[in-house]
Amino acid sequence: MKVEDLVQVAEEGARTAIEEAAIGLDALTNEQGALALIAFPNTAFGLPIAAALLGAGVSTAADARKVLDEAKRILDGKHTSVRLKELGGALNIGVAALLAEEVRCALDYASGNRPSADDGWLGFLPDEILRALGVQLVDGRIAGVAVILGTPPDAKQAVQILRECQQRRLLSCLCGQDGGKTMFAQLREAGVDAGLETLVVPLGPTSRSVIYAANFAIRAPLTYGRLSPGDWDGILKYCRERVKALCIALGAIDAEIAAIALGALALGIPIISDQDVPQIESSEVTPREALLTEKDYSRIAARAAETRDIKLDVAKVPIPVPYGSAFEGERVRREQTHVEFGGKYSKSFEYLKSVPAVEIEDGNIELHGRDIDKVEEGAALPLAIVVRVAGLRMQKVFEPILERHIHNFMNGASGVFHMGQRDINWIRISKEAYAAGFRIEHLGVILHALIHKGFGQLVDRVAVDIYTNLDDVERLLPEARAVYEERDARMAGLTDEAVEVFYSCKLCQSFAPNHVCIVKPERLGLCGAYSWLDARASHEIDPNGPNQPVGKANPLNEHLGEWQDLNDYIYINSNRTIERFCAYSIMECPETSCGCFECIVAIVPEANGFAVIPREFGGMTPTGMTFGTLAGVVGGGIQNPGFMGVAKNYLLSRKFIRAEGGIKRIVWMSKELKEAMREQLQKRAQEEGAPDLLDKIADEETAATAEELAEYLAEVGHPALEMEPLL
Repeated sequence: MKVEDLVQVAEEGARTAIEEAAIGLDALTNEQGALALIAFPNTAFGLPIAAALLGAGVSTAADARKVLDEAKRILDGKHTSVRLKELGGALNIGVAALLAEEVRCALDYASGNRPSADDGWLGFLPDEILRALGVQLVDGRIAGVAVILGTPPDAKQAVQILRECQQRRLLSCLCGQDGGKTMFAQLREAGVDAGLETLVVPLGPTSRSVIYAANFAIRAPLTYGRLSPGDWDGILKYCRERVKALCIALGAIDAEIAAIALGALALGIPIISDQDVPQIESSEVTPREALLTEKDYSRIAARAAETRDIKLDVAKVPIPVPYGSAFEGERVRREQTHVEFGGKYSKSFEYLKSVPAVEIEDGNIELHGRDIDKVEEGAALPLAIVVRVAGLRMQKVFEPILERHIHNFMNGASGVFHMGQRDINWIRISKEAYAAGFRIEHLGVILHALIHKGFGQLVDRVAVDIYTNLDDVERLLPEARAVYEERDARMAGLTDEAVEVFYSCKLCQSFAPNHVCIVKPERLGLCGAYSWLDARASHEIDPNGPNQPVGKANPLNEHLGEWQDLNDYIYINSNRTIERFCAYSIMECPETSCGCFECIVAIVPEANGFAVIPREFGGMTPTGMTFGTLAGVVGGGIQNPGFMGVAKNYLLSRKFIRAEGGIKRIVWMSKELKEAMREQLQKRAQEEGAPDLLDKIADEETAATAEELAEYLAEVGHPALEMEPLL
């Protein structure tokens, strides 16, 4: 096949997509009228591709009709402002196809014909999932997105392709079928789990399900880059340069797939196919190759990753099962379990401590007790994992940070499940891992290798002792618990005033270039993943990395939390967009957000207070906006007084919006969040002299609008009504 042949076939596919979408709109309009609702659920962008590239707000069939008219003009070369010159203008065909296929997918939702959740298909990925994955995309846990379209010949090859993607930390989006078979079904047949936690996302069984991946990717410039809908050139540039996506196309290429492929290329997504396609080894729209053939299924994922310079992420861990960060979300169900430790089944704990170097020998791993080949299948054993580390730069304050990484280090092994920490951990080893030769000592092997890999600048020696005798576990546990309590007391007593520097976090600037987090002892990073101690350790490990110390000299207003040093740092590192920064206020130059926040704090003027909306809440709030709409007001590195993205635990801080009155200003929060944090919120409210505050905070069951909220607060006597007006 030549390039011109592919273009001709793709044009047929694009025209067919426009025609099919028009027929679907006709049917919807005839049944419900021109104002029939048509949009994807739980997104602030309606139809994201149309919003991004055309600036088109779509909520009705009439709006969608205008999008199809624009798509046809682009296809016919009559659109004067929205045009692409690359590949001889052929990419315009792809853009037209994406717009039309997005309308068809939205029609699937309007008609109740969306990908079946009962069958495991996720379909459209809402804004909250974009933000949930955003943290992992910006901090490198997810290296990129692999859109896998079609189906390999058998389940063995499906598993092989997926494992290669997982080992490269790729989020794998499964779309389409070939001959009635889907790769999703093949993976199920092989017993491979799918879901966001395993970075395996089944989108839908049709070819046009690729649209769910495309409109996921195209929301990144709108959410994190603060680009405006309709900024055609800017959005395409952002997608090509910052969104590391690639496509693995398996099976026959029909007209629809050819059209979608040109659309993918327009977004800068290279395509690797197992079919004979034109070889485009360099292009203006992709960093390297654009279109390639690779018929060796053991190589196809690697070739695809190379086009985006994504490297293999397999630590050199000498264990008998695959290892990589993509296995961290893998579950081991009870029926799959060979042996387990902890949870509700046995006593178990893990404990890391620093010792003088003379006390340990690097790499010494000792098992005290029975190994798992000496117990019956399905047994539960007691367990104590004691890790000792030594290093010239190692400090006692870093111990809990390294210890916390035991969780993700162990979960990186295929067939090993780890949950919890300290003395509430729970570990399972699967029958499959056991059959491959995995034994208890390999837990120590993993920790030795990964602690050196992740913290090599702090640690020179690592030794691991593992105990499976109950007497040993009970003998050692009191020492560990005493240290846990000491650590908690130390962190609880660490205040902003007690330290000389805060730390920046610029991990999210790959997506939100103007945003900078300032991590303080009394405020986590807004993603909830990075504490001041984490940032300090990160700087120790990588002095030139994303976490830099920021001084606190030259205070301007300590009540607001404003220092000249911080202002100067923020101004330079926000690309000179943020001039002032008040750490303890939401109304006066508040901290900015990228898009990875766990909650949004939003002003409700009628209630003289603030609503707290967690990412998981999908309903309407008394602000008159959903979480998705509010996220557009908050994210992307802008300052918007009255609105701020935060981590859940920041609600418990004594510095939480201190300038406005702190926790007593919370007037509404989702019921699920309130109940999940009840004990901690209650304790904090008592410290503020408001022991009954929690019962006076409304939720979705007591107030859905600002008017209802004001009435409820007056009825219960909420303290915010007696506080100084916010506006």
